[in-house]
Parts: sequence; C-alpha cells; structure tokens
Amino acid sequence: ITFHPEATVHVDRTIQLIKNNGCQAGLVLNPATPIDFIKWVLNKIDVVLLMSVNPGFGGQDFIEGTYAKVRAVRDIVGKTNRSISIQVDGGINAENIGAVASAGANCFVAGSAIFGSDDYVKAIAEMRHKLTLIT
Repeated sequence: ITFHPEATVHVDRTIQLIKNNGCQAGLVLNPATPIDFIKWVLNKIDVVLLMSVNPGFGGQDFIEGTYAKVRAVRDIVGKTNRSISIQVDGGINAENIGAVASAGANCFVAGSAIFGSDDYVKAIAEMRHKLTLIT
C-alpha cells in the first residue's frame, strides 16, 4: 500500500499500521514533493512511487525532471541493503520507458499508452521490448 506523505501528519505511524496488517508499504512522491521524505523511513518502506505527472487525470505528458528524481532515489536506495522497488506512474509509453528504466526505475504504471491504443497487447509488447534493450 502506497500513500502520499502529505496525506498524513504521521508518516511513520501510517507505515507501521500498513506493515502491521501484513502489507508492503511505500510512499508516493508528486513531482514537486522532495525526496527527503523517504530518507527518514528507508528502513521501513518497500516501495517508492514517483509521480511523473501531476495526479488527477490521465493523458498528461511525462515531466522530464522525473529522470533526475529517479536517479536520485536510486542512489539513495542503492546505499541501503534493502530491496526497495522504484516505480514511476504517469506519461509512461514506449518512447520513454527505456530511459525511465535506465534512470533506475523497476516498475512502471502505464494507462493512456495502453488503454488509448487500438491494440492493448501490441502496446504492452512494444513497451516490454523496449525494456529488453536496456543494457
């Protein structure tokens, strides 16, 4: 279960409640949310979900500054001995999924790129193919 740190004044307590109920916990960072939020709870979270659009509606363009944010989170997470998933949501498509993966993300949320396509299977296959090209 992921949540926006702005949704509570007790981030640590919310993570504890999620974990106590047998779920993985994570934080969702909006484009303007500083990554400092994760530094205080790295020993407790399993997921960092970076929004690459402003939440609210589908079809928005990917915010280019997300690449640097993914790299920064990957550097922070890489200094731990924990397996923390770095996910990106918003504007993901076949044209940018490879660069997002190269920046350090390992999970991708694609809505419009799939559901706006005439052929869902083809859209997903194309994105998967782009990921196989990452070296």
